[in-house]
Amino acid sequence: MSLANSSIPNIDGLCNFTALRRASRYMTAAYDQALAPANLRITQFSILYQLSKAGEMSIGDLAAALAMDRTTLATNLKPLEREGLISVEPGEDRRSKVSKLTRAGVAKFKRAYPLWSEVQAQFESAYGKERAAALRADLRGVLSSGFDPWAEHTEALG
Repeated sequence: MSLANSSIPNIDGLCNFTALRRASRYMTAAYDQALAPANLRITQFSILYQLSKAGEMSIGDLAAALAMDRTTLATNLKPLEREGLISVEPGEDRRSKVSKLTRAGVAKFKRAYPLWSEVQAQFESAYGKERAAALRADLRGVLSSGFDPWAEHTEALG
């Protein structure tokens, strides 16, 4: 029995999630490849960047800046902490945690930045600088679209 069924709607090219995910995987591969000489992935580079910019951040603030849930962020922080690139310490009220770059983390970010800058320039050259700026603006708009993916589900499921 074939699963192909004419009664199933064809959503090829219509699913927003699929389009974003495909582009995200494509770009992740390009940036990960570029950052490989620094032994970093783009997700790790993004964390190091946020911490280099802010000095230190609570886990909640860092998660918000990265549009990432706290559990996923904690998973991404562990290898950086294990490698001595960041430190995660109790915050002022002991219930919160604060993350900051170590000296090794600053050095790693400085090593990775030119690699990131090169792949960024390559993408903008291939895609178009103005189109890339518009794409970033559109994607920032997605983040303020009104969806709240990390909100507690309050409706009873029936």
